[in-house]
Amino acid sequence: YSVIPTEDPHLSEYVSGSEKRREWICGFTGSAGQAIISKTAAYLVTDSRYWLQAREELDSNWYLIPAGAADAPKDWMEWLVDRVKDAKIGIDARMVSHEKATQLIAKLNTKSSKLVFPPQNFVDLAWKEKPLRSKDPIFIQSLDFTGREASSKLAEVKQWIRAQPPAVPAYSKSPPTAAQMHIGTLVTSLSSIAYLLNLRGSDIPFNPLFYSYLLIATDKVILFLDAAKLTDDTEDYLRSLKVERREYNDIWPFLRRREWGEGKLLLSPETPYAISLMLTHFRYTIVPSHVDNMKAVKNEVELEGLRRAYLRDGAAYVKWLAWLEHKIQQGYDITEWEAAWRLTEYRRQNKHYWGLAYENISASGANAALPHYTPSKMSARMIDRETPYLNDSGGQYRDGTCDTTRTVHFGRPSQDQCEAYTRVLQGHIAIDSAVYPEGTTGLQLDVLARRALWKDGLNYLHGTGHGFGSFLNVHEGPHGFSSHTALVPGHVITNEPGFYLEGKWGMRIESALVVRRVKTKGEFSGDIWLGFERLTCVPIQTRMVKENMLTKEEKQWLKDHNKKCLERLEPYIKDDKRALKWLKREADRGIGIAAPGPGGITIDWD
Repeated sequence: YSVIPTEDPHLSEYVSGSEKRREWICGFTGSAGQAIISKTAAYLVTDSRYWLQAREELDSNWYLIPAGAADAPKDWMEWLVDRVKDAKIGIDARMVSHEKATQLIAKLNTKSSKLVFPPQNFVDLAWKEKPLRSKDPIFIQSLDFTGREASSKLAEVKQWIRAQPPAVPAYSKSPPTAAQMHIGTLVTSLSSIAYLLNLRGSDIPFNPLFYSYLLIATDKVILFLDAAKLTDDTEDYLRSLKVERREYNDIWPFLRRREWGEGKLLLSPETPYAISLMLTHFRYTIVPSHVDNMKAVKNEVELEGLRRAYLRDGAAYVKWLAWLEHKIQQGYDITEWEAAWRLTEYRRQNKHYWGLAYENISASGANAALPHYTPSKMSARMIDRETPYLNDSGGQYRDGTCDTTRTVHFGRPSQDQCEAYTRVLQGHIAIDSAVYPEGTTGLQLDVLARRALWKDGLNYLHGTGHGFGSFLNVHEGPHGFSSHTALVPGHVITNEPGFYLEGKWGMRIESALVVRRVKTKGEFSGDIWLGFERLTCVPIQTRMVKENMLTKEEKQWLKDHNKKCLERLEPYIKDDKRALKWLKREADRGIGIAAPGPGGITIDWD
């Protein structure tokens, strides 16, 4: 077997054109999935977000393996382990993490099979028109946006390295040798490198990142980055930080020759396995990433930037919703693709706009039942008046990364649409209003988002929310509502319950939150209570909400949220009369929709 993963040599979620090996070999364009080729057949393993898309994009040479389906394996590793016996499985060791590779090796051993790492990537040998890696220059993310100097971040990492105990065997009574001391860490995650150095780039669509490796030792810092990506400014900047620069591909001879001297390197479990192989286990120790934890806790400057970014992004979203409703009421046919394009145009006018944070999810009818559907110009469907329309999108701004979902209806929603939407809204409100003690994990709160849905035997198969970056990646860890990491003040996280009726329609409501300290009446155990501050400022449509299903507190929450959107967004949209009128109406609108009168006559007061 030969495995062709989606990831690049830094295990990025999104990859550049030159790294899209899996897409090139099989034609599937989704952002997750593994191509696996045997001597006689070819398979694509992907999760429920992409089953429909994969069926459309794969040709007759490929079999789709729907990971996570009722009778199917949960992922590509389980699928392989179930099938193989006395087999060799080849994979590029740069495209699989240390953690996954070691798990897979252990499982394959029980099947008399082994993982092998060919010296050359077979796809690269066959891919004649492979795009070149980007030469776009990197740029400095200023202190006005980061709130903390790169020198201070590097000093903290060095301090963390010094605090790590030497790798002495438990049975040893001797003092640690120089070879057992930890003297540095190798950072391979592109977002972590960008964060630590306060630098950004444009090598990957939707992510302001650049291809590089970063070695931080107690006595030196080396950035492995191609010279073509430097300007005079960035060269001077790196010099001021005392960061030495080597060519991007020099990382391999550097590791092979052990050029950092004696001692061990600290690696995160997400480090590409090729690096572990190059070092051999005597020269590294696997520990959780300290940089991930640093990056996840936003400082006050980053939080203030995110608040501003979400206000500007919310204003663009409101202008666009007002435009979209106006056009549909005038009888125009608008496609999912055109709606998405128009929203991007509104965002483009915003201050500090850099691009989109991810591909626009713009879905009507059955397409909205696919959580990660993105429309194409040629095959997009018209937005209809019978089913909910879902838009999940966000801008990348120099002061923050945005991620917002709203679901709206342009006609008279059906009873089952209203009931499901109300349950989704109740889950959204439950997370937003949660108060919890320090030490609580996102996973412990996840049930709050699902409780109302579960009452009606409904559910959703994706996570309830994830961390996100400060002008970095839209998905950021280690915390999230599926994670065992405790939430702490400064964490930012999305709140996005949904419901999807396969083949019919789907809905999701997503807002971004900041973890903050809150004052409680009892203050049991002292000042340990946490809650959320909402960043997202886009009204939630009340047309699909069933008022009699809501508690008094939930009704008040909904009214307060929509009124607050008017107060905060009015200064940003005062020049757009249509948007202002729309926003005022949404803030004042009652909950639900008027029931049909005698003889089934319906009146819409909008």
